[in-house]
Parts: sequence; C-alpha cells; structure tokens
Amino acid sequence: MQRIRLIHWTADEAAAKAKRLRAAGYAVEHEPPAPRLLQRLRREPPGAIVIDLSRLPSQGRDVALAIRESKSLLAVPLVFVDGDPGKVRRIQGLLPDATYTSWSRIRGALRRATARPAAPAAPHARMDAYAKTPLVRKLGIKPGTVVALVGAPPGFVTTLGALPAGAKWILQAGKTAHLIVWFVRSRAALARGVGRMAARVGPGGLWIAWPKQASGAATDLTQSHVRAEGLAAGLVDYKICAVDAEWSGLKFARRSAGRRQPLDSKTSR
Repeated sequence: MQRIRLIHWTADEAAAKAKRLRAAGYAVEHEPPAPRLLQRLRREPPGAIVIDLSRLPSQGRDVALAIRESKSLLAVPLVFVDGDPGKVRRIQGLLPDATYTSWSRIRGALRRATARPAAPAAPHARMDAYAKTPLVRKLGIKPGTVVALVGAPPGFVTTLGALPAGAKWILQAGKTAHLIVWFVRSRAALARGVGRMAARVGPGGLWIAWPKQASGAATDLTQSHVRAEGLAAGLVDYKICAVDAEWSGLKFARRSAGRRQPLDSKTSR
C-alpha cells in the first residue's frame, strides 16, 4: 500500500479526507503541519504529498515551496486539492508541474501523479511567492491601519509607498498601533527588545525584519534566530516576506491556546 502525506489544517476535515484516501487504497499520514514536519518527510519521503487549499491556502503554498526546496523531496509528487481559483492560479505560477484537482477527482489525480516520473524544477526561493506583491499588501496594511515603524532605515517610508485610505504610520510602538514593523540589526538588539515588542503586539501582528545576508549589512541575525526569539517570547510566526532588497521579515502573532507552531523552514536569502 503506497504511503502518502495529507496536509490539512482542520482536524475533523483532515480525518474525513484521510478516510477517503484510505478507501482509495493509500496509507495516509495526516497530522497538522508542525515545526519538524520537514525533517520527518526528509527521513521518510512519502509516495505523494496531498495539500488541501480550502483552508489557509497561503500556508499550503509555503509548505509546498519549503518541500520543493529540499533535494531529498524534490521528486515527491505534490497534489493540490480545491481552493479559491484565483489563489490556485497563483500557486500554479510558482509550481506548474504539481497536480491540481478537486476532492471529487482525487483518485484519478493521485494515480496519474504517482505513475509518472517526477522531475520538477525547484523554485528559486520561497520569497518568489511575494515578489510581485506591493509592499503595503505584503505587510498586511489595510484601510485605517496604524502602522508603527520601529527602527526603520532612512527612506523606508518612501519604499513603503502610498497607504490605503485612513491608514497612517507612526515611529513608536504603542497602544494605538494595529501593526508593528520592527527593524533589528543584531542578535543582542533582538534579545533585548523582543519581550517589549511582544507585549505590544496589536491585532495586526508584528513584523520582525532583519538584514538579508546578501545585502552586505553587518549582522549576525538569520531567520532561525528571529523565529527562535519570537517563539520564546510567546509569539508564533505565520508569514514570511522580502520587505525590500535589503530586509527580510517574519510576521508574528500572539500564541493562543490551540495555535500550532508553523512549519520549520530554511533561512531566506
């Protein structure tokens, strides 16, 4: 019996989908994504990975891109199921060789995906998913949002561009800020300030930005360091983006009961 991995974020729905896949003759693993999922997949690659896009499609996309960045998983077929057509088209632009189907046609889609030799090209980088998106949208700035820019580099306001109606930026995190974008240049500064920033996280979340290694800026920070400090401060990361040519960013929210930590990922360049 061929072993496949189902990735779904809703436990009840995942159990029902797994039952359908078992009825089709597959051995199914389907616990929700967790920080060490990639490590387990690398150790024991499945025959295929089925990703449901009906819930959290952006996370499904990021999981798939992380999988494709791993050489040991490059040949494992990816099968995307359902999802908003517009969002699915964008994922197809990043992963055109994957299989796209619906749950009503999953049997045939899986049979075709696992029967043909898989020779996909690895995506250039996970940041490609955000490359053509306006910065305001990437950061999640909506109409009426008060954005705190903490430690922003000179000229960043110009880089940010025009804000949506009613949105504005301020230069200090406080009670009025819905969203914080915090620029950090060293591990020491991150460790010193992350508790204070975590205490001020508003409904829009907290972006922690650090200099890209390719920027030439003097820094000892990496994505792994930023994630570890955020998690230790009681936050959970759920989005990544290239802020601009010089900075990368991870977005955090307060960790609530039942919220799982995200999939582990490689450091973006």
